[in-house]
Amino acid sequence: MKLLALDTATEACSVALYVDGEISQRYRLAPREHSHLILQMLDDCLAEAELKLSQLDALAFGRGPGSFMGLRIAAGVVQGISLAQDLPIVPVSTLASIAHIQMQQRGAMRVLAAIDARMAEVYWGAFINNNGLPVLQGQEMVLPPEQVPIPDTEGWSGAGTGWGSYADLLVRRLGDHVSTSQAEVFPSAASIAELAVVGLASGEQGVAAAQAIPVYLRDQVAKKAASR
Repeated sequence: MKLLALDTATEACSVALYVDGEISQRYRLAPREHSHLILQMLDDCLAEAELKLSQLDALAFGRGPGSFMGLRIAAGVVQGISLAQDLPIVPVSTLASIAHIQMQQRGAMRVLAAIDARMAEVYWGAFINNNGLPVLQGQEMVLPPEQVPIPDTEGWSGAGTGWGSYADLLVRRLGDHVSTSQAEVFPSAASIAELAVVGLASGEQGVAAAQAIPVYLRDQVAKKAASR
């Protein structure tokens, strides 16, 4: 399996190449520079592995939620490659990527992933660790931090920029249900590649370019874009 993954949903910009179990990645925290960095990162990953786009089996990207413009950059790049090379695309949740990283790096068993959505809101998702993989509990949502769902159990770990921007509100809301939190956790192409490969191996089907669309969660943003 040879899979190329991209993520530009948050302040982090990354490209990863999965080749038969090995992952190489280019990663930078570079707000507002994604459009200038992503193609060079892509070229560097392929050159390092001495691969061409025609040799890939699939693509993956961070489908959101996240920055409106950022999501469009990654989606546009993978759509273009997919059309040119006839490759399937695996959209992967950026919240799931954050939870996956928290599980890998800190051994978390329950993760409340939160991305700062601006406008005094967070993109939110609760994930359980199933053999190292994040399993979504309920649904992903966007809402004010003082309204996030309170889990039925304790021992949750918070991760993502939402925990940096709204730590006080989230701690006040969740209390003892959260034992620790890390704000500097961003989705990454390496994590997205790994989750995409697992999905494909379990029978998930990649989608065509036309179906590889961002998940914004905030309906009014998508509606405004559609009207434009």
